[in-house]
Amino acid sequence: MTEETKTAKIPDSKSGGRGPTKAVVVKKLLSRAKGATLVEMTQATGWLPHSARAFMTGLRKNGLDLVRECRTSGETCWRIER
Repeated sequence: MTEETKTAKIPDSKSGGRGPTKAVVVKKLLSRAKGATLVEMTQATGWLPHSARAFMTGLRKNGLDLVRECRTSGETCWRIER
């Protein structure tokens, strides 16, 4: 590894360098009318299930209302209540 690659600054998503953060992706999934399952969240972010659950806990602590529902397929999903 060269000195140049060690000190290279990685652009953050706020400046538009990499795209949306994982948090933004999960919030979009949860904002859909059908919500999102734990599997959908983990596939979209690469998080482990406990990390996705912890993120939802953080959303609740920040004042968002998360509704837990059961889809016709039997899967549990969550969505942000508007």
